[in-house]
Amino acid sequence: MATNIFMNNQQPQTTTLITAQSDQWSTGILGCCDDMDICCFGCWCFPCFTCDTASRFGECFCLPLLDMCAFRFCLPSCANISMSMRVAVRYRYKIQGDMTGDCMYATFCTVCSWCQVAREIKRRSVTFTLVNAQPYMFNCVTACDVLINVSYLLLPKISPLMTFEGNCYN
Repeated sequence: MATNIFMNNQQPQTTTLITAQSDQWSTGILGCCDDMDICCFGCWCFPCFTCDTASRFGECFCLPLLDMCAFRFCLPSCANISMSMRVAVRYRYKIQGDMTGDCMYATFCTVCSWCQVAREIKRRSVTFTLVNAQPYMFNCVTACDVLINVSYLLLPKISPLMTFEGNCYN
């Protein structure tokens, strides 16, 4: 007697989906309370925060430090990297806006601008993992089935007078 058992002997297959968003920023420029982790990180350790944000976006980790070096040496238009990151985020996620607004935010609201960019990267790159586990059916022979089959083969050869009429399932 065989028993049907459903087993999954395959590795789960994962599918990653990127969430679809609108053509607007998901939060406003002053929306720091929407994500307190980003707000606190940006306010307390701004250089580390900008480097982390650039890295999460796929840019060079140290790229934002060029803005800080330019600011230190009083070079004109010291928010070039901040502005270019903001423009790149708008372009990648197809967010409406123009370079004038990006320049104004990056120059006069630098920390808030970086926080908005970081929130956008975080929200737009949220991934969902779907696990597809399909069952596999096979026949499983139990130990009781083996005992019955073996006994029918061996017992008649040992003693023709002995018979085995056992049922493991009672």
